Amino acid sequence: MKIRNITVCHLSSPVCFFMEKPVFSWTVESDQNVLSYRIVINEKGNVVFDSGRGQLDSLAYEADLKLKPRTRYDFVIEAETEEGIFVSEPGYFETGKMGEPFAGKLITTDDNSEKRHPVFVKHFNLDQLPEKARLYISACGLYEVRINGKKISEEHLTPYCTAYDEWIQIITHEVSDLCIGENTIEIILGNGWYRGRFGFDQSETPAYGDTWKVIGDLVLSYEDHEEVISTDESWDVARSNIIFSNIYDGEIIDDTLDEMPLTKAVIAEEEKTSFLDRLSPPVLEHEIFKGRLIHTSKNETVFDIGQNMAGSFRLRVHEPKGTKIHLQFSEVMQDECFYRDNLRTAKAEYIYISDGEEHIIEPHFTFYGYRFVKVEGVSQLKEDDFEAYALYSDFPYESVLVTGNEKINRLIKNAEWGMKSNYLDVPTDCPQRDERMGWTGDAMVFSPTALYLGKPYAFLRKYLFDMAKEQEKNGGLVPFTIPSFHIAQTACVWGDATVIIPWNMYRFTGDLSIIKEHYPAMKSWIEWIRKFDGDTHNWERAFHFGDWLALDGPQGAEAVKGATDDGFVAEIYYRKSCLITADCAELLGKNEEGEEFRKLADEILEYIRQEYYTPSGRCAVMTQTAQVLSVMNQIGDDEKAKQVLMKLLDDNEGKLATGFVGTPLLCEALTRLDLRDYAFSLLFNEEYPGWLYEVNLGATTIWERWNSIDETGHITGIGMNSLNHYSYGSIVEWIYSRCAGIMMKKPGFREAVIAPFVHHKLHSLHCIYPSAAGTYEVDWNIKDVNHIRMKVSVPYGAEADIVLPYFEAEKYLGSSELAKGHVSGGCYEIEYETERPLKDVIDLSAKVADALRNEKIKEYLEKLPLFKQTEFSMRDAQLRKGLAMISIVEESELSRIEKDLFALQMEETPVETAYSR
Repeated sequence: MKIRNITVCHLSSPVCFFMEKPVFSWTVESDQNVLSYRIVINEKGNVVFDSGRGQLDSLAYEADLKLKPRTRYDFVIEAETEEGIFVSEPGYFETGKMGEPFAGKLITTDDNSEKRHPVFVKHFNLDQLPEKARLYISACGLYEVRINGKKISEEHLTPYCTAYDEWIQIITHEVSDLCIGENTIEIILGNGWYRGRFGFDQSETPAYGDTWKVIGDLVLSYEDHEEVISTDESWDVARSNIIFSNIYDGEIIDDTLDEMPLTKAVIAEEEKTSFLDRLSPPVLEHEIFKGRLIHTSKNETVFDIGQNMAGSFRLRVHEPKGTKIHLQFSEVMQDECFYRDNLRTAKAEYIYISDGEEHIIEPHFTFYGYRFVKVEGVSQLKEDDFEAYALYSDFPYESVLVTGNEKINRLIKNAEWGMKSNYLDVPTDCPQRDERMGWTGDAMVFSPTALYLGKPYAFLRKYLFDMAKEQEKNGGLVPFTIPSFHIAQTACVWGDATVIIPWNMYRFTGDLSIIKEHYPAMKSWIEWIRKFDGDTHNWERAFHFGDWLALDGPQGAEAVKGATDDGFVAEIYYRKSCLITADCAELLGKNEEGEEFRKLADEILEYIRQEYYTPSGRCAVMTQTAQVLSVMNQIGDDEKAKQVLMKLLDDNEGKLATGFVGTPLLCEALTRLDLRDYAFSLLFNEEYPGWLYEVNLGATTIWERWNSIDETGHITGIGMNSLNHYSYGSIVEWIYSRCAGIMMKKPGFREAVIAPFVHHKLHSLHCIYPSAAGTYEVDWNIKDVNHIRMKVSVPYGAEADIVLPYFEAEKYLGSSELAKGHVSGGCYEIEYETERPLKDVIDLSAKVADALRNEKIKEYLEKLPLFKQTEFSMRDAQLRKGLAMISIVEESELSRIEKDLFALQMEETPVETAYSR
């Protein structure tokens, strides 16, 4: 018996995060039946909460405990079985200020026009070391804290990006570098999202304010008292050597500057906003990359780190005093030279003026989206001098999905890197150009994929908290981007993120907390549309992005609009949001509100059918995306949608023409129409437009456009062209749910359906999915044209319906639990003969002449001893008999040859998984 994966509000041992009541989640590994659970919470050894033994929900149990500010709580979870009581490892969480005001004051400098970034300094003496020390801090801009010369945290870009005119996060740091005697605390500020240029206003106007501001309390806890060192006018202000910092443009440091005289801090004007405990998971350094040096035909020195990502770097330099060292960042090379025109106005650079000493230079208050770095000003540059590191919000990425097809594996990795690159505190559209904003539509369409790839619940909760704040300010309207950065426009699909994202979070986790928290915002969005819509359907005539970047609209390098009627998309999503909100209302016991939203959804449905469907039930909007939406939202006649969609695909040479709305749903819609061959054809298509087209051109992330780069390797347009968007990476949801076959039946995967799609071009698949209910594992391997080996693991306490591919259950009843079609927790395995061949393959029963028409098989056979010499005389013979004529080919070798022939026809070199080995 093991109790694992314990979280509080979906965080592991959270310290000073925003919470009203703790919500516990855990999983169990056991071969015994758990009769009951119990949670006991202690404060300083005293029990303050005891759930008692009962049927506690391991997916989400809310403890009815009134929390106190700045308090550590310890807890254990007990599981009762017939053999006794099993106790988890001790856990803990600590509350933040919980609305408690700062003892300190918001301070600034006496000169906010000075370019050199301020350093707020305080000296203090300690007679003894505290038992506990916490720094509660926030800033208008970004901050970095050092105590006695050492950085106190590994977090980057604190206090992160919020709707600054609504709230700013308080970040709490554990302080451990104190000493007896004199100590010094230094807080350096950067511009960040608050004080730098950011958003669609391309002027140098600060996004939210032009004043440096910081506030903090260093709380030192002793056995019998507390001491608080707070920000106030007694602090000194020094000036750093950072003379410029900006999210888009980078950073400039001049180490030749003389020290400036200290000045005193000034009490700042209070913010018209709230300082609240943090919701952001920390942004931390993750993967580290070493670069390969390239010298281009333009005499450029460029590092290639091999992976497009968001992050920063370190570079060892030792150049004469006054030397300017200049680094520039880009996603792509063009004509084997450095290229960055698609970054638009973003300078994305780092400039360092050397003081003549050796340093490892590293930015403080910016990040870059890049794969390539051009370096100027460094003599005798060596590869070992440089390292790049990825920055993204810290939460588990524990899922594993590997197939026997290397290109599909690269596609999966590309989607994961797109997520990591754009899950840097805010789910952004791109990490490199002058945008990097939290576009709601992008975040929404990718959210199911994100919930398969990782555990971003806490990350998305913070995004939704910002969204709700923006909606409160805008009367329910959901801005295009969150935080809005002063945008007050909305559109269908993008605005519907406020309903669909929390719904997906609930479905994947089984935790109703996010619905309880965000339901008012969901409801306010529906009410805003209803009021805007009026009695004349104004909503469908408003501006909408529609099927953004679809290929069936007017074409050109900078084309953005698809052909699907915007009004149709708007009405479909209006209804969808109503239905989801109705479900949420009923889950919360608000049945009257649920009925009201269902009635509204019915009215919208009636209008959709009148306006966009023929009397026979055919969707009259003749685009791939419209037919997909019709199927996925169960409107109209599916058989008619099937025929139209097949024709649209066939007329387009089997290729997609969908954009941001249609693409995430396309393969699933085809699956529901029993057109999985069409879905696989799209997945494996290596021509433009297609996912593997990008892979073949060297993509290591997902592109914004299907044709972001053309076949010659050139960027197709620079007005809006990112090589690191994640929206089209949503195909990975389909690979998890259909190819691995792990589909949710009940929220949190307490019940699942395991129904893998086996395809010869994948050859094998190995998937580990750590769901909220525990870890599912699916592993299948095509052994030969008629046999599959399948392994399925279902976590304790969960159940799964099993649908094995090409399986005749009656043949195997009694030989495997999987043959029964339903299993509970456990590990199951079967190898079986399929009811039909997995592919029309050439085997040893084929004629030699037919086998030789396959170039791969011909090349293989001609390597066999004596084959070429006897080939002509064998052409009409069965391959098995023909090979037996060759004296060197013995009967015992024929089975090996047949397996080799099958592998050759799988079209990709099989990739061994742990199980298939």
